[in-house]
Amino acid sequence: MKIEARIFELLTAFFFVAAIIYTICTAFASKGVEWVGVVGMFFSGGLTLIAGTYFRFVARRVEIRPEDYEDAEVEDGAGELGFFSPHSWWPILIAAGAAMFGIGFATGNFWFAIFASVVIIGTAAGLVFEYHVGPEKH
Repeated sequence: MKIEARIFELLTAFFFVAAIIYTICTAFASKGVEWVGVVGMFFSGGLTLIAGTYFRFVARRVEIRPEDYEDAEVEDGAGELGFFSPHSWWPILIAAGAAMFGIGFATGNFWFAIFASVVIIGTAAGLVFEYHVGPEKH
C-alpha cells in the first residue's frame, strides 16, 4: 500500500504544480484566467490527495503484501480477495440517476435534477443495504 500511496502523492504534487502554472500562463492571456481548467486541475489534485491519504493510513494497518516483495511469486497472493456482487443492478441504477442529474442540470430543469438526486440517494442506499435483508427476500 505504500507504493500506491506514493503514486497518488506524486500525482497530487503534479496536479497542484500544473494548476498553478496553468493559472499563471492563462492569466497573461488576453482573455484572462481560464477558470474551468484551473478548478478542474485543483479538484483533480484534491481527489488524488484524498486517495493518497487513504492509502497511507491503510498501509499502516495492513500487513506487508506479496506485491511489496521484489522476489514474490504469483501464488503468494492466492486466496480470498474480498466480496464482489456480480448480479447487482444497483450500480447501473446509480449511473442512470447520475445521468439524469447531469441532463437535468445541463438543461436547466432543476426540478428534474432534484428528482434525480433523490434517485441517486435511494439507489446508493439500496447498494449499501443490498445484503442487509434476509435471505428469503433475494
